[in-house]
Amino acid sequence: MELVSNERPINPRFDDDLRFREKPGGPPRYQDRTEKPVRYFSVVDKENGGVLGYVWAGDEDDAAAYEPRQAAGPKGVNEGMSWIIRLRDAKSRGLLPSQALAELYSEREPGGNGCPLPGSLTSAPNAAAVEALAQAD
Repeated sequence: MELVSNERPINPRFDDDLRFREKPGGPPRYQDRTEKPVRYFSVVDKENGGVLGYVWAGDEDDAAAYEPRQAAGPKGVNEGMSWIIRLRDAKSRGLLPSQALAELYSEREPGGNGCPLPGSLTSAPNAAAVEALAQAD
C-alpha cells in the first residue's frame, strides 16, 4: 500500500537570491544626487498652471533630475517620466547637465502635461534643497 502525502514539495526557486543588483549598461544617465550647487526651474501643469515639480541640474557632479511636488499628487509624479526621458536623451547626446537644463527650460511646448514656468529658473545650494522645496509647498 502506497501512502500519499498532502504536503507539496517546496519549489527550490523560493531560495533564490532576489536582491536587486543593477547591471552595467542601460541608457546614459546623470547622477540623481549632488551636494554641490544646482540650478532649477518649476514645471507647471499646462491646463491649470499648478506646479507639478522641479527640474534641476548641476555640472560639478554631472547630476540632473526631476523632483515631483508632493502637493501635486500622482499627477506630479507621473509627469516626471517625460522629463526623465528628455534628461536621458540630453545625456546620450553628451550635454552637460546645465546645457540640458537650458534646453529643457527653453522648450515652450514639450510633451507631457507640464511645461517650464517662465521666469522660474533659479539657484539652490544642492539637490536636497530642491527636494525640500518639493515636499514643503
